[in-house]
Amino acid sequence: MTERPPATDRLTPRAREIVAAARDLLEESGPALLTMRTLADRLGIRAPSLYKHFPDKHAVEVELTARMLQESAEALEAAETRAPGSLAALAEAYRVYALAHPHLYRLATERPLPRAELPAGLEDRAALPLLRACGGDLDLARATWAFAHGMVILEIHGRFPADADLDAAWKRGLKALHP
Repeated sequence: MTERPPATDRLTPRAREIVAAARDLLEESGPALLTMRTLADRLGIRAPSLYKHFPDKHAVEVELTARMLQESAEALEAAETRAPGSLAALAEAYRVYALAHPHLYRLATERPLPRAELPAGLEDRAALPLLRACGGDLDLARATWAFAHGMVILEIHGRFPADADLDAAWKRGLKALHP
């Protein structure tokens, strides 16, 4: 299998500009308003010009997903450096990142992951800090991620009552998984 280059190396400068504009549009307006037409308007070009750089909207979304994985990996790695082995530090970093970028987070996590189109090793890199904190137990890491994702997505969607103590819920959930 041929290794795919990192996300930043595999794009031309113009393609990186398009992805940055797509990210801005996504963060401002949400995924429903991220279309090739609105993206072209944002860049001051005609929509057909985008197709010189990306075959379709899906390809732009793949790059946005790669950015989310890259950035969340960096956030988790920084938390791991500050507090080695601390599940609480990783959970906090994950939550802070997701809540700071709710539309990007939703775009990247509420549909199938385009694994074959992502830079090689990126998904693993994003998962490694949690896997290390779980002592290499892949099933435990997956269960912990599922808990964290569920908590974050419910918070993003405003599903908790205003008086809910989410910090306490996070602590209880992590303790249940990691007694």
